[in-house]
Amino acid sequence: MSRQTPATPDVVSAPEMPSASRGKRFAAMMYEGVLLFGVVFTADYLFDTLTQSKHALMFRPGRQVWLFIAIGAYFLLCWHRGGQTLPMRAWHIKLVAANGLRPSFNQLLARYVLMWPIPLAGMALIYALVLITGWPAIYTFAIVTPFLIFIPSWFSSDGQFLHDKLAKTRIVDIPEHLRHAAKHKKAT
Repeated sequence: MSRQTPATPDVVSAPEMPSASRGKRFAAMMYEGVLLFGVVFTADYLFDTLTQSKHALMFRPGRQVWLFIAIGAYFLLCWHRGGQTLPMRAWHIKLVAANGLRPSFNQLLARYVLMWPIPLAGMALIYALVLITGWPAIYTFAIVTPFLIFIPSWFSSDGQFLHDKLAKTRIVDIPEHLRHAAKHKKAT
């Protein structure tokens, strides 16, 4: 692997790429949810076909591992290819290493694994509340668990997610002049 120079498009200087706003990250997450429906549906259909399962509770642990891998493959492929998923492109944000370079595969894998504990803790809390109260309607609040990752960002000076800090990555806003340069380069 060759060493990157400042002329390489993957190199980002901190002043050129400010941290993406929480609003843009939230909007990208909402859009991501729509796309993940297709990823999960396709992966689950493939799982059901291969295992001949008749309903979602059959082979549940295996299904959960399979979906974790399928969702991970989606994110890792998108992030590794260009630092962006389709929603991130739409909102002009990009995943980079903390030093501004392209993240390594190990950083991307760490980021993916580390983004799960907070939402899963939220889901465990909801599950406990259902057991305590006997009100299954509380499961409705599961819809907010992915957004719990924003809570630690309010206590961070740069507003980055906790899993980004731990994986030494960051989500940056792509400035207008760099967007136009990329469009011009693509057109030529």
